[in-house]
Amino acid sequence: MAAARNRQEVSAWRPSVPGVTEVFHAHFTEYAYPMHVHEAWTLLIVDDGAVRYDLDRHEHGTPHDTVSLLPPHVPHNGSPATPHGFRKRVLYLDSTRLGEDLIGPAVDSPDLRDPALRLCVGQLHTALTHPGDELEADSRLTLVSDRLRSHLRPGRRRDVPRRDPVLARRLRELLDERVVAGLALDEATQLLHAHPAHLVRSFSTAYGIAPHQYLMSRRVERARRLLLDGRSPAEVAAATGFYDQSHLTRHFRKLVGVPPGRYRGSAR
Repeated sequence: MAAARNRQEVSAWRPSVPGVTEVFHAHFTEYAYPMHVHEAWTLLIVDDGAVRYDLDRHEHGTPHDTVSLLPPHVPHNGSPATPHGFRKRVLYLDSTRLGEDLIGPAVDSPDLRDPALRLCVGQLHTALTHPGDELEADSRLTLVSDRLRSHLRPGRRRDVPRRDPVLARRLRELLDERVVAGLALDEATQLLHAHPAHLVRSFSTAYGIAPHQYLMSRRVERARRLLLDGRSPAEVAAATGFYDQSHLTRHFRKLVGVPPGRYRGSAR
């Protein structure tokens, strides 16, 4: 019974996404963090329960609809604020995503009430759990970071998506050239000389679909042709740029409605 009451479940990994030093998911019932510091930014959402913590000698909390951003080098602790503990998802981000000039504003206002941001952070975590979806994760993280900066810089006007058809078309051409090989967001921004957030927004505004969604659509389109030629899902996954067969299956089912094996078996 004591073990059930004092639950400690954790999962941690380092994804292949620039600027993310660690992803950490945890479920704690009684564990309390002592005062400590991180070298990285701590981006925290709580899915169940709540956490209370002290930062710069002030007490804070994390209700369900809050995104908390704890700055590097500033001591903080943490403990459950509800009898059944808390379930949280955390990203640790380096200074390439959020600069140290934002530490002061983050100390003053670490808990952000922004439902749209909270939704985006949750979607980012989902993308980070799937190898092969690095373009999606990087794109979502770029937009999340941009929104965080707009919260922490008082008076800064939030970017409004605007049409930039030339930039959008050039990105689409790059994606068409790299359907199988893939394209990292950082490489795209260097080749097109564009800010990553502006690049993602320009494409989404022009085509009504995010760059990672466009790329996966093109890959699934190729996969359909190969499956109808009689090739196995494992062969098709390797030939169309998917990380593995399960990666193909997840996106194929999402866009076609059935898994690739069933689609192949339906061919006449």
